[in-house]
Amino acid sequence: MGDDFDEVLARTARIATDWLNTLDQRPVGETATLPGLRELLGGPLPEGPEPALRVVEALATAEPGMVAIPSGRYFGFVIGGGLPAAVAADWLTTVWDQNAGLYACGPAAAVAEEVAGEWLRELLALPAGSSYAFVPGCQTAHLTCLAAARHHVLRRAGWNVEEDGLNGAPRVRIVVSDRRHTTIDRALRLLGFGTATMTVVPSDSSGRMEAAAVRTALAGPEVPSIVCAQAGEVNTGAFDDLDALADACERAGAWLHVDGAFGLWVLASPKLRHLAAGAERADSWAFDAHKWLNVPYDSGIAFCAHPEPHRAALSTTADYLVQGGEGAPRDAIDWTPGFSRRARGFAVWAALRSLGRSGVADLVERCCEHARAFAAGLAGVPGAEVLGDVVVNQVLFRFGDDAATDRVLRRVVDSGEAWLSGTTMGGRRAIRLSVCNWRTTKQDIDRTLAAFRTAAG
Repeated sequence: MGDDFDEVLARTARIATDWLNTLDQRPVGETATLPGLRELLGGPLPEGPEPALRVVEALATAEPGMVAIPSGRYFGFVIGGGLPAAVAADWLTTVWDQNAGLYACGPAAAVAEEVAGEWLRELLALPAGSSYAFVPGCQTAHLTCLAAARHHVLRRAGWNVEEDGLNGAPRVRIVVSDRRHTTIDRALRLLGFGTATMTVVPSDSSGRMEAAAVRTALAGPEVPSIVCAQAGEVNTGAFDDLDALADACERAGAWLHVDGAFGLWVLASPKLRHLAAGAERADSWAFDAHKWLNVPYDSGIAFCAHPEPHRAALSTTADYLVQGGEGAPRDAIDWTPGFSRRARGFAVWAALRSLGRSGVADLVERCCEHARAFAAGLAGVPGAEVLGDVVVNQVLFRFGDDAATDRVLRRVVDSGEAWLSGTTMGGRRAIRLSVCNWRTTKQDIDRTLAAFRTAAG
């Protein structure tokens, strides 16, 4: 209490810059054990105050338990790093401490979201007039978009779900792929749709939803329907045929939602946007900024081509709130599930301002080039087998049987040279490399390939 902010923040900045400036020398994975971290951070609840500087120093001792996610050799879970401008903006976001739920609590935060939302819409060529929401991540973006979809399809059927709930409502037909991301299921559960409501259609060997199966699922009399498509399957990076799915949805009067967690960013690239052809015909889109835009965690985006159901599904009011007013400023609580919320728009604004249109395209294309280079380099790694073509930034590969695959992966991760995750594909174990970080260089790819050669030898 009464600590000097200058001293505390200056020391924190030194700890932070040391972390970032030594990423190339640090092991990518954690080096601390679970018991060790509990000993470092645990103990009884302190009985009294402690100086902030001492608290920061104590917290910094937990660095051995950090995974070097900002490193250019972190290739797990489709996680990006943090652009310098975005990291700095995120620090300021914390210091400014604006509650971005209401314009009245943070006017600049509201306008930053307004500008960044329009920049994103323009960058990805989504329909003019689309509404948007800045949310924690793609999970909440799905929840936001599918809440709008639920409102829209049930209102067309004469049912007001916000007033009457789902008890007695017309049944909603929800069509999903057998290779959908698990966040779709959880969003549907939170919205009151059980797994029994889902019509699961097959995907092909690359992970693309079969459009013919979707047409069959939507055949017959028109009923309230939602189709969840994918732009970038999490293992293979495959894109559903969004044009064909949009055609099927238009014929059936269904809402088309696109899970574009990382893949939707190809729309920013003149070389790659053909992969998501037809995306602009969807009704809603969910994706992350903490993936390919490389802003700090957490940062997801929801877009909706139909602002009316979006707002109707999520808007709320209370007597004590200060909403609307002169010029009708945008209040984020009308568009997001969150009430009190972090001003995520500042970091997104900063990332887009620092990169510009060409910089985002270059970042996306460069990551894909690194992924292709890694796949090609696996030809020189004993026993490595690449599974399918590299579509974007995902490389899927394995070594012999499941035990060998897991053993080689474990050796690479334990070496500290790189961090990748395992997965299962076609009932067999595989390794997934995802290039999503602005820091990744050719040298990082070469070091990782060398680590695999050693591990497989």
